[in-house]
Amino acid sequence: MNENTDWYGPDVATFGDRVAAARENAQMTQVALAKRLGVKQSTLRGWEDDLSEPRANRLATLAGVLGVSMMWLINGEGEGLDAPEEGPSADESAMDVLNELRDLRADMLKRAEQLGRLEKRLRNSLRGT
Repeated sequence: MNENTDWYGPDVATFGDRVAAARENAQMTQVALAKRLGVKQSTLRGWEDDLSEPRANRLATLAGVLGVSMMWLINGEGEGLDAPEEGPSADESAMDVLNELRDLRADMLKRAEQLGRLEKRLRNSLRGT
């Protein structure tokens, strides 16, 4: 995405996306937030999955607990979260893992050869040769 994208705006994120992002930013689990709001976890999950929306009183409490404005939760405008920081792309992360796996495989092959040589030496010394 380009820098001008409003990560949490109505064209990019849903109400549920914003609730989930704000909850994660507040470092809360669904269970903890649901308990704090006095709702079932399945109710909160429904909000985050955009299957339902809270009533106005719950929306106000939700916004207060998460430290964002009600308008931001509803439409992405107002006091909310900043766009997520750019991290390594999925392709870069995958390449890092593949490179590490390749290195590990090469090391394991070298160790297997070493193990074979030691085993052969041990057999020869046990036979007395």
